[in-house]
Amino acid sequence: MNPEELTGRTRTHLADLPEFDRSLHVHAAAAFRSLHRAAGAAGFDLYPWSSFRDFERQLTIWNEKFSGERAVQDAAGRLLDVARLTAQERVTAILHWSALPGASRHHWGTDFDLVDREALRDGYRVRLCPEEFAAGGPFAAMHAWLEMNAPRYGFFRPFRGVRSGVQAEPWHYSFAPLAEPARRRLTPVLLREVLQAAPLLGKDEVLRNLDELHARYVASIDWP
Repeated sequence: MNPEELTGRTRTHLADLPEFDRSLHVHAAAAFRSLHRAAGAAGFDLYPWSSFRDFERQLTIWNEKFSGERAVQDAAGRLLDVARLTAQERVTAILHWSALPGASRHHWGTDFDLVDREALRDGYRVRLCPEEFAAGGPFAAMHAWLEMNAPRYGFFRPFRGVRSGVQAEPWHYSFAPLAEPARRRLTPVLLREVLQAAPLLGKDEVLRNLDELHARYVASIDWP
């Protein structure tokens, strides 16, 4: 992937999946379709609730969280009042669950958030929270099946909350053959260049600590 693709500023690396109304990296799409077929045979209808997300969308999410327009949670999932937080505390809180613009793995088209459409009741509102994937949750069975079978198709969970600075996200899967080279190529130098030109709230705080933030929230993942 080139620098624009790594940071979500172009779609040249993507293939559309019209059956899901989503886009993935052109070389990850076939692997996902194979995973989807295998899951279907096991009784699950895997659906990428979120897949590719461009820089502008990630920037909007970040700025809305930093300003308090969008909910921000602590590491345990409790709501925070960002008006009571310093800039540094806001940055840390956001990064528990959301990536910096330009640093989201969703930019690469290799990562997506999975739910099971077979488990959705009419009117159910998906929250993408750990409880939905734990015992008794609507996606618990899908989660158990993916833990056993996703690696056979090249997919793994980069955020298990062990080594990763990002909290455990049982819904987030990544296509290792493409995502790992992308992770290595997304350097602090490239990220700094992109963020300096962006209307990012909290920019001074982010840039002042970017090397540390990159090491904790971009470079550090839970290996397959």
